[in-house]
Amino acid sequence: MDEQKKRTRRANGESAIYFGKDERWHARVPMGFKDDGSPYRRHLTRPTRKELVDEVRRLEKQRDEGSARQPGKPWTVEKWIAHWIENIATPVVSENTYDGYEVAVRVHLIPGIGKYRIDRLEPEHLESLYRRMQAAGSKAGTAHQAHRTARTALGEAVRRGHTAKNAAALAKPPRMEEDESEVEPYSVEEVQRLLLEVNKRRNSARWMLALALGLRQGETLGLRWEDVDLDNEYLKLRRNRLRPKYAHGCSDSAPCGRKAGYCPDRVQTRRETKNTKSRAGRRAVPLPGPLVTMLRAHRETQAHERKRAGDLWAESEYVFTKALGGPLRPNTDYHDWKRLLEDAAVRDGRLHDARHTAGTVLMLLSVPDRVIDQIMGWEPGGAARMRARYLHVPDHLLKEVARKIGAAIWGAPETAAVDKDQDNGA
Repeated sequence: MDEQKKRTRRANGESAIYFGKDERWHARVPMGFKDDGSPYRRHLTRPTRKELVDEVRRLEKQRDEGSARQPGKPWTVEKWIAHWIENIATPVVSENTYDGYEVAVRVHLIPGIGKYRIDRLEPEHLESLYRRMQAAGSKAGTAHQAHRTARTALGEAVRRGHTAKNAAALAKPPRMEEDESEVEPYSVEEVQRLLLEVNKRRNSARWMLALALGLRQGETLGLRWEDVDLDNEYLKLRRNRLRPKYAHGCSDSAPCGRKAGYCPDRVQTRRETKNTKSRAGRRAVPLPGPLVTMLRAHRETQAHERKRAGDLWAESEYVFTKALGGPLRPNTDYHDWKRLLEDAAVRDGRLHDARHTAGTVLMLLSVPDRVIDQIMGWEPGGAARMRARYLHVPDHLLKEVARKIGAAIWGAPETAAVDKDQDNGA
């Protein structure tokens, strides 16, 4: 019998290859079982036997490695990432991480690549999306956030067998250019001007914790008095204050017409704080003597405020509160920082720049790296990278080093001047 007319009988679990009436080669490749327990086979067809055998071997390899697409209707990117963020990511990631994912999914990924099947998504589709995002005005960092979100979501799809490859892991995100306005830590003189202005304000110690010890905003606003040991002059960092998130509390029949955050009956849907998840973040930080004095005075002032407010005081046990108690909102705290810079006649900067300032001061004081890492809350594995990012060498130190190099190689400035006079025949 002609080879093209043969239909070879195979043992259970083996692929069947045969030549069909349509003058093409066909294969049935066992891939496992469907949800109802029945066998699942993939049908392949190619014009030549060699092409078909190559494809069968590739599919069998994917099956044996567990990376082949499973039976059922293929997921589109839109359906998969919507399912992933709500049912897979939400229970295991922090609120802030979820917010970053949600914006990337809703604003960029679903409109940009949502219609593709995840098993047919190519790296080039993502790279085209990143270019379109930047052409529309998005920063490279925004494209990177979309890239990281897609890579995480598609990685989970690969692990579950919905697609054989992670297109985002192969795609090249746009280059992250150095920020043109590179962070310049505040000088000692600027910190002293801020200190003079800080002493005129409520919650004055709040700002000095940032400038002197580099505490993050969430760490500072999440501090409670039980975390502060003024007798032994240290504080424990173990939680972060989260940005509040609200839902409407008004009825559907009588909506307030405002955004949820401004609804008169708004309901907070996010917890106030979360425990620090990393071991490095949960740390004890020593308090300089002047800061201990400021915190003692702050505690007394807060006690007087509580007494004057009476029943109006909102008890919370936070170190830094609003005038009538209750935790400070991060957004209010940010605007207070901006007013502080303006009133102190200090150049504008991010609140996070205070953290750069604290790290640089620790370096200038020759504090050992290991101690800097603990105070700043950096993980051992990435501490060197964080030091490179946060610790800045001031110009005057660079000039001093240049002077010492010149003296060591070319001789002291006085000697160099004498040599120059001799060359000129003086």
